[in-house]
Amino acid sequence: MKFVESHSNDAEYNLAFEEFIFKNLPLDGDEEYVYLWINDKAVIIGKNQNAWAEINENFLEESGTKLVRRITGGGAVYHDLGNLNFSFITKDKGQGKIDFSTYYVPIVEALKKIGVPAELSGRNDITVDGKKVVGASQSIWKGRVLSNGCMLFDVQMENLAQALKVRPEKLKSKGVTSVKARVTNIKPYLDSAVTVEDFKEVLLKELFIQRGEEVKEYKLSDAELKEVEEIKAKRFGNKNWNWGKSPKGSFSKGIKFPQGFIETSFDVEKGKLANVKILGDYFGTADSVEVESALDGQNYNKHDILEVLKDIDLEKYFGSGLEAENILHLFFDED
Repeated sequence: MKFVESHSNDAEYNLAFEEFIFKNLPLDGDEEYVYLWINDKAVIIGKNQNAWAEINENFLEESGTKLVRRITGGGAVYHDLGNLNFSFITKDKGQGKIDFSTYYVPIVEALKKIGVPAELSGRNDITVDGKKVVGASQSIWKGRVLSNGCMLFDVQMENLAQALKVRPEKLKSKGVTSVKARVTNIKPYLDSAVTVEDFKEVLLKELFIQRGEEVKEYKLSDAELKEVEEIKAKRFGNKNWNWGKSPKGSFSKGIKFPQGFIETSFDVEKGKLANVKILGDYFGTADSVEVESALDGQNYNKHDILEVLKDIDLEKYFGSGLEAENILHLFFDED
């Protein structure tokens, strides 16, 4: 394994850096990479999310907090200089299946080794005393896996609470009443003198120790860094990418499934589905826009829509265990 470093706290640049190393660094043999990075104030949303439904736009504008959409699934997270982010770039060893434990168990063990009683929880979280300290997401592209996430080390919790709009369905499903009740920082479990930069170095060394390897760095060339800047300009510095288009459908519905929150927006024109949009914090190995396209133009009745959904490998788009009947509920009121 090798580590790479961006030497930046700009969220737009760091996500562009991440995309470049994910899609371009050589994965010869069993080569893997780890990227540890820290952003200044930003809200990072999942690639499938509705920005307007996830964030407090007024707070972001007043506080100078950026909104940046990542290329992986999952939910919205708040970043500041008290947050440590990680990315692993590896080969796909699971036939296109997403297995979070492969990448996050070593982080749990590293946290335990420095005195933090961390546990792997749910589909993609790491918790301490039942509260979330790490949230993670993944993307699979051309045989490569990007596994990334953020650690709440010493984040400003008041800003986190104000920046994010957490859907009541999510809070209810976890049995808590606010976003602040769901999360905690790592720092209270460590020596008070430990900074996020100190912790970054400790974690980096621990990741290599667990593999029985010396720490090795991969440095990007000037030409590669220029490509990073081009990705930033094209995608992560682009308002259209970050905010996306607000769904315009006349009908909408959202449901919290074990695979994540999923919402639909659509119109019905002359008895047929139109302008279908599917959003949420779910994880999949394929782009759910393909499901939208399959549904657009179909007769708006349960039988016809169910037949279309049964012909689609929904797990590929939304995660393991989701069935056609689950998606069908997103297009009709309950009987």
